[in-house]
Amino acid sequence: MANIFKTLMLSYLLFFFGKIDSHAQVGMVGQEIGIVAGPVAYFTDYGLRWNLETNSSNVGLGVGLVYYLNFAYRADCDCYARYSYFNDHFRIRAELDYHEGQLNHFGKIAQKKTTGGEQLRSMIGQAKVYEIGAHLEYYPLSIRDYTAFAYPIAPYVSLGFNFVGYDPNTYSTLGPLEDHTFHTFVGYVDQEAGSTWSVVAGAGMRYKLNVSSDLVMNMQWRYYDTDWLDGLDHDNPQNKFNDMMFWLNFGYIYYLNF
Repeated sequence: MANIFKTLMLSYLLFFFGKIDSHAQVGMVGQEIGIVAGPVAYFTDYGLRWNLETNSSNVGLGVGLVYYLNFAYRADCDCYARYSYFNDHFRIRAELDYHEGQLNHFGKIAQKKTTGGEQLRSMIGQAKVYEIGAHLEYYPLSIRDYTAFAYPIAPYVSLGFNFVGYDPNTYSTLGPLEDHTFHTFVGYVDQEAGSTWSVVAGAGMRYKLNVSSDLVMNMQWRYYDTDWLDGLDHDNPQNKFNDMMFWLNFGYIYYLNF
């Protein structure tokens, strides 16, 4: 699994960032590259999913490389493309992300001074996740006008899909995990690496720094097609959803063709 993702990351970097020297060959569209980073909140089987302490404490860090196709601009003539609503209001974003975090159990049961409470508090999870995918961004304001400094901020919403690789780890500070697992999770711990898909919905905004660069703020909600991202699952009625993640990130975008 590690070798697969090293290959994916290298291929991504060579394919996209190699265009810096040859972007004029693309010709028909503008291109942008950037880097983003920020906190990741995990919504998994650790703790109570909508519990404030769980949601504010099971937080990790994510970093990402992003690549954009900007259809409002033509690289071959350093000019705007022929106007269409799609060209002036949509971008396509490809990205490669990595995020990880430590997961703990919170909530009333975990706080109890009982054997079960101690088992929950002592169960520690680690999520390590790679994602690569493509998203479509919609800008309600004109991309052309934003590029021409008609306004400094450009909000957008996005939707896309990612291929996901995950490598969970679970252990207990009390000793061997098999001897100190809370009864709910007996038989429902899996530390094998795997792969899946995620649906990604997002919203954010760009701030124009100068003619060739932007700052970006982005919020993403990711829903995974698995409940094993954290290495835990169970059949109790409260387990209604697969694992999810919320990512707030900030970054820098550079326009290759300007």
